[in-house]
Amino acid sequence: MAKTADPLKRVREIIFGWPETSEKISHGAPTFWGGRKTFAMFHDDHHGDGRLALWINCDADGQEHYVAMDAERFFVPPYLGPRGWIGVRLDHDPDWEMIEGILEDGYRMVAPKRALKKLDSA
Repeated sequence: MAKTADPLKRVREIIFGWPETSEKISHGAPTFWGGRKTFAMFHDDHHGDGRLALWINCDADGQEHYVAMDAERFFVPPYLGPRGWIGVRLDHDPDWEMIEGILEDGYRMVAPKRALKKLDSA
């Protein structure tokens, strides 16, 4: 799979293809919203952790599944990890197809029903 020169640009390309998404800086990081709720955050060396990563809203079962599947790529992020969020490393040959699926699942957890209707009818 070809490497993406700018992972944040790729994340934006994925997310902004969905209805009622937006980006704001929150806690110093690009944060993505579905309607009025967050579902993803982009972090570059968050508090010196050395990772280029995306934190994505997930449920506890999904979080456990991904970390067990590949602990090199997936991790439990601080702060939001206890709420089920998953960390995805973007500096370890990211699988963009898988990342897009995880992002969409996170988006679906928070997006307004009208946005999901638009997404599903597209």
